Amino acid sequence: MYAIIETGGKQIKVEEGQAIFVEKLNAEAGETVTFDKVLMVGGDSVKVGAPTVEGATVTAKVEKQGRAKKIIVFKYKSKKNYKRKQGHRQPYTKVVIEKINA
Repeated sequence: MYAIIETGGKQIKVEEGQAIFVEKLNAEAGETVTFDKVLMVGGDSVKVGAPTVEGATVTAKVEKQGRAKKIIVFKYKSKKNYKRKQGHRQPYTKVVIEKINA
């Protein structure tokens, strides 16, 4: 069984036992979070929401909070003596899907 959930403005296909990285959630490591924006539930019978499936939830356990590798944002305009260098590290939350309730 799988489900498509929406979190952090992104849609993610999840299955039970799968570990996924999502946008930062306000939850400590070890806590349980519930995703209630379930767009689709698949498996033996497919349920498609309009826009979400009523009563369907996905339960997950927060494994850790972290920050991704640093990326360099470099702006440059030729012949204008304009250079800007900036770094960015995106925060994330690693969660493990425990149960899909459909």
